[in-house]
Amino acid sequence: MSIVGSIIVPHPPLIIPDVGRGEEIQIQATIDAYRAAARRVAAWEPEALIITTPHLVMYSDYFHISPGKSAFGDMSAYRAPRARVEVKYDAALREELIRRAEIAGIPAGTLGERDARLDHGSFIPLYFLREAGVSCPVVRIGLSGFSPLTHYRLGQCVAEAVNALGRRAAFIASGDLSHKLKEEGPYGFAAEGPEYDREITEIMASGDFLRLLQMDGHFCEKAAECGQRSFQIMAGALDGRAVQPELLSHEGPFGVGYGVAVFTVTGADEGRRFGAQYASAEKERLARRKAAEDPYVSLARLSLETYIRTGKELSALPENLPEDLLTRRAGAFVSLHKEGLLRGCIGTIGPVTPSLAEEIARNAVSAGTGDPRFTPVTESELDLLEYNVDVLGQPEPIASPAELDVKRYGVIVSCGMKRGLLLPDLEGVDSVAQQIDIARRKGGIGANEPYTLERFEVVRHL
Repeated sequence: MSIVGSIIVPHPPLIIPDVGRGEEIQIQATIDAYRAAARRVAAWEPEALIITTPHLVMYSDYFHISPGKSAFGDMSAYRAPRARVEVKYDAALREELIRRAEIAGIPAGTLGERDARLDHGSFIPLYFLREAGVSCPVVRIGLSGFSPLTHYRLGQCVAEAVNALGRRAAFIASGDLSHKLKEEGPYGFAAEGPEYDREITEIMASGDFLRLLQMDGHFCEKAAECGQRSFQIMAGALDGRAVQPELLSHEGPFGVGYGVAVFTVTGADEGRRFGAQYASAEKERLARRKAAEDPYVSLARLSLETYIRTGKELSALPENLPEDLLTRRAGAFVSLHKEGLLRGCIGTIGPVTPSLAEEIARNAVSAGTGDPRFTPVTESELDLLEYNVDVLGQPEPIASPAELDVKRYGVIVSCGMKRGLLLPDLEGVDSVAQQIDIARRKGGIGANEPYTLERFEVVRHL
């Protein structure tokens, strides 16, 4: 057997009658759609449920899958202890999924559980499914800090595990949409909020899961969504499957978007291998970017690739480098990105080598092998990396944050021997206060410690 269908559902606690106490009528369209989706799952007669939830323990470099034989949850945290759900886990399916993930090179398993109880992202879908008569065993999966494509690939592992054990399974992707729909909402308003909900509901209605992989991560972050990666795993679980998409409802009266959608599997469709399509397009994009790299970036790439492949640093600089690289001395930062995520960043505030070329070559190796936040880059990753080289101008002291501009200037925050630096014009850094705070924390400077500020400009090479 295989995955016979999936649903996307939200998880507002208010939707549980014992929690809402009449207030849930304000999202009656969501309740009605939720019950319709649950009845659809019941009609599929699944032998197992796979649930992805944003509220299980989450690690940056690991997918946590709930261990044990069973789990229990209630709404005590919302003053509704009588609302209770108990589930049994499908241990065999869980272990097969972990095995398939290991083969695929995806870190996943049962380590690191912090609370065995059902999180509300799992509880609420299970509450409605139990109401509809669905009581089969469950595999509960958390999200990670990995890329969209890695989440998709984990979904492919789910499908492989289901097929290997002959399970008839349904996939439940739990996740709210944007939390930034209204100024008066609990999380405020961002222009990206309504735009995110518009785009994600179009995807729900059309079944175009390629767009789930293509959506910009910083845009999603600004929209304050919580279900995107849950939906990406679901999309991977339906890789190569024809689906009948149905958007049952969407509303956001409290400033948080709630969407309910059903995807019924109707057969095979090789045209819906979205992970492969996305990977192929990314490969072509990276090739174009590499071909357009200027000498600064090409030098950083050559330096790191030489070190990773040979274990040795460059024995000599390339010929025909621009004069600026050979005669100038300056601080420089080299940043590495892989699949849209930072993979390493190391630099120097001021020059420590005889030339800018040597500064870049040295820092490229350090970014790939010495950033304590990441494991060293491997040879298999080299073709997936994107490089930025920032050449720093001379820092200058400033009297106040009013002399900063997050787009134009980087900042150095100093307190005694402690110093923290943040480059300018970074995605997700939108205010001077945020810029200073990040640099302060990077330097290990306490919130109440006095500090001085310096600013600098950079020339960024892509």
